[in-house]
Amino acid sequence: MSSICREVVTLQLGHYSNFVGTHWWNLQDASLSYDPETPLGEIQSDVVFREGQTLGGHVTYTPRLIAMDLKGSLRTLRQEGSLYDASKDPSAVTWDGSLMMHKESPPAKNSFLEDLDKLDKGEILAEADFLSSSQPRCSADSVSVDTVNSRLDRIQKGYRLEGSVKVWSDFLRIHLHPRTISVIHQYNHDGEAHRLEAFGQGEALLQGSVLEDLEDKLHFFIEECDYLQGFQVLCDFADGFAGLGSKVTEMLQDCYGGRGILTWGLAPVSHPNSTPMKDLYRLLNCTLGTVSMASHSSFFCPLTLRGGLGRRPSSPVAFPHLNYDPSLWYHSSSVLALALDALTVPYRLRNNSVPMWQVADALTMSGRKVVAAYGAVPFPMMHGGSLPDALSACADSLPWKPLSTCSEPGDGRCYGQWATLKGFEGQRMISSLAPGTQPPTPLHSLYSGEDVLASYIRSFYPTAPLALQLVSTPSKLTPPFPQMFSQSLCAQGFLESQSPPPGSLAPAVSSVPVMTSLQSGPALDPWLSELHRGASSFDIRRVAPSFLSQGPEMADYQEALEQLRLLARCYRDDSSGVMRSSSEEDDDD
Repeated sequence: MSSICREVVTLQLGHYSNFVGTHWWNLQDASLSYDPETPLGEIQSDVVFREGQTLGGHVTYTPRLIAMDLKGSLRTLRQEGSLYDASKDPSAVTWDGSLMMHKESPPAKNSFLEDLDKLDKGEILAEADFLSSSQPRCSADSVSVDTVNSRLDRIQKGYRLEGSVKVWSDFLRIHLHPRTISVIHQYNHDGEAHRLEAFGQGEALLQGSVLEDLEDKLHFFIEECDYLQGFQVLCDFADGFAGLGSKVTEMLQDCYGGRGILTWGLAPVSHPNSTPMKDLYRLLNCTLGTVSMASHSSFFCPLTLRGGLGRRPSSPVAFPHLNYDPSLWYHSSSVLALALDALTVPYRLRNNSVPMWQVADALTMSGRKVVAAYGAVPFPMMHGGSLPDALSACADSLPWKPLSTCSEPGDGRCYGQWATLKGFEGQRMISSLAPGTQPPTPLHSLYSGEDVLASYIRSFYPTAPLALQLVSTPSKLTPPFPQMFSQSLCAQGFLESQSPPPGSLAPAVSSVPVMTSLQSGPALDPWLSELHRGASSFDIRRVAPSFLSQGPEMADYQEALEQLRLLARCYRDDSSGVMRSSSEEDDDD
């Protein structure tokens, strides 16, 4: 018997967050199955998906999602979607007078979106050259779900969208519910005029029609939940959406106290048409957004592949088996989505699920509400090998890279850690040495995958509290996920002992194993202190007076800087785990 489904409502606030979210939902969609003969998977999709029906009575499965973005950010995507198409309503109003029609050419669709349209219209059959998943792309008059699924399982095609992706809807695989998308018309996505650039602009948005629209959508998704466990919030925190996210998380905390609010602050590696003043604004937005969203959330975790959040970051994060272009949002967001797929596993499991609040409580003791993420994307595991072999191969250093611009602490201190290994399907979790054979390492003598992984991590963090989960189901990659993997990987994302011969084509990677870690530890002190130093190193009234023109007030800004300073102190060399008082901290200055 399956466990109780504890539903989650997802909010995506900002254009880059919608990039990451689109990849994340595409990954979830790729794992859906409507075949009643298929065994239930480890991940309980009902946690984040909702079941509904079209006007024609066909079953749909859409994300329990609210996505907010600016005017001009959708391009070819209709805000209300097409599952419940009202354009065929015969009761249209008629007009007997003269008409003058002004026709504007719609934006051109890339090859992937064109194929999706053909699928919706029934023009792509089993022999067509296309690949989708078990998610039914159906409109009100479409064929049955079973017919669509049997068709899609046999259709294959690869896409190279690097040159055609301009917005996140350019690679969205699935239909969204009509109540999902909220467009903020006060600000433009394109162009230099009316941009949402400052924290105060975002704060001011959550009132009037924007607030009413958000509350209406929240009530719709929440009222149909039986056991709402909380909210996962993806929010851009380098632009004005940081202010909006601060108000949204505050509202969630006030209205739904006791539920989990896990907030992920997203920032791309680079922005188009950047200037020194815009870089300064982004630093200030990150500073204020971190303080505010951490205060109103169960935890706040920055996610970015930048080398730092200051105005002069170091090189972007590099992964040994990825050939991604950091400047492409389409690429960098896919890496973060793969990591987020593993980071969110604990509260999405069918069995042994851990509620959001429990995950947060394990990491945020003593007021430490900011956590750091790390990820091995993909996890370097040899095809046909074992987990002890893989971990022993990287015994001198942990396999993951920083996803929050926080370096690993060199002294093994950590206040709490949650590690996840996802996607080892078909591989051995323990050694298969013959009886009497001397184990080459202590890891090869252990009798469960959990013991192997725990022993390995504790060799780096001997005293830190540790929670971990192993999930065999991999992250399934279906078009249009970018093929940016090393040729040393096989189709399942594991390392091959030999690379393909020169000139031969490596197989497309269809799934990957991923290892992630969420940590609360001293590594966050320099990260938070860097934000504080950057925002305190100049007189904002002289250098960037326009930033304060729509809020916050100068007193609020100074208070936020002080809160950030004290927050950084929480992570500084305190092995007792007890948060020091303000007077003790002042004595250190």
